[in-house]
Amino acid sequence: MDATTPATELSFEDALKRLEEIVRTLEKGEAPLDQSIELYQEGDRLKRHCEARLKAAQARIEQIAFGADGKPAGVTPFDAG
Repeated sequence: MDATTPATELSFEDALKRLEEIVRTLEKGEAPLDQSIELYQEGDRLKRHCEARLKAAQARIEQIAFGADGKPAGVTPFDAG
């Protein structure tokens, strides 16, 4: 993974790791203004990507069907589109 990889191609874990790196860099306050702006924009893209991945995962989990006994009985299709 590197800074040039589009957020949409990263796994949730890789995107979160990169976002944490960006936050640490910005918190140090040592980056020049232009670089800070670019990092902020990249961080925003990564944040939105992570939120979308979490929302999709939550929707998949919510699609688990439970039987009358309260045990998982399968899943129902989820249409994210």
